[in-house]
Amino acid sequence: MIRLENILTPGRALVGVPGGSKKRVLEQIAQLIARELPTLETQDIFESLVAREKLGSTGFGNGIAIPHCRLAGCESPISAVMHLETAVDFDAIDGAPVDLLFVLLVPQAATDEHLELLRQIASMLDRAEVRERLRAADSSEALYQVVVDVQSGH
Repeated sequence: MIRLENILTPGRALVGVPGGSKKRVLEQIAQLIARELPTLETQDIFESLVAREKLGSTGFGNGIAIPHCRLAGCESPISAVMHLETAVDFDAIDGAPVDLLFVLLVPQAATDEHLELLRQIASMLDRAEVRERLRAADSSEALYQVVVDVQSGH
């Protein structure tokens, strides 16, 4: 089974990301991932994330969003995590602005494995103490480490 820490890298864990707007945040996610994975185009990632948001916001309450999409050219699941400097309106279910984003990109032929990853992310973020630890992380390394620790049960 794929585990979250295997598809997230310290380079894709960012703190103090300037917010701005939902669109701006999705652009920054796309740029971040394309910078690490040159085979993927920023514009493709951005458009896929936007298209997914049009189906319904991925903001699921408690200041958290899990932008995700299927992406042509993506060979295995990719994750990123961001803590924004200022929360942005994300049309979340509870109306609360979002400052913590967990991104999941999966290959076009998404499988149960990918749904399992989404479930792992959602259940992790459902816990208040995990959200607090993620928000308290003051560097990319610290943010990444929280995810690894939580995944291994610490």
